[in-house]
Amino acid sequence: QVQLVESGGGLVQAGGSLRLSCAASGRTFGSYGMGWFRQAPGKERELVAAINWSGDITTYADPVKGRFTISRDNAKNTMYLQMNSLKPEDTAVYYCASRRQFRTYGTSSYTGDYDSWGQGTQVTVSS
Repeated sequence: QVQLVESGGGLVQAGGSLRLSCAASGRTFGSYGMGWFRQAPGKERELVAAINWSGDITTYADPVKGRFTISRDNAKNTMYLQMNSLKPEDTAVYYCASRRQFRTYGTSSYTGDYDSWGQGTQVTVSS
């Protein structure tokens, strides 16, 4: 497994921006697909965006398409989520996760495909 630490969350007004980071350690970061998930109170954890191991394939949930951008820097063992035009409904705890299989093709929205999770970072968007 890999150890993951998120940062960059906080309180922002609607229409504002935040950039989340996920720092990884413990295994070869650049050989595993990654994802950002979020969980709001009373709701299930859902995929926000995912990126494959090499960074050239990305997937976004419909509610964030055109507003959020996922990226990774394998040299720095870090993944990012740039969030623009934030809305109150984006309020949630955001988690980064690493896939369990080595260099799989494409991305995954299934939580069971991820074996390592960060502790989460709170994002709150005020109206």
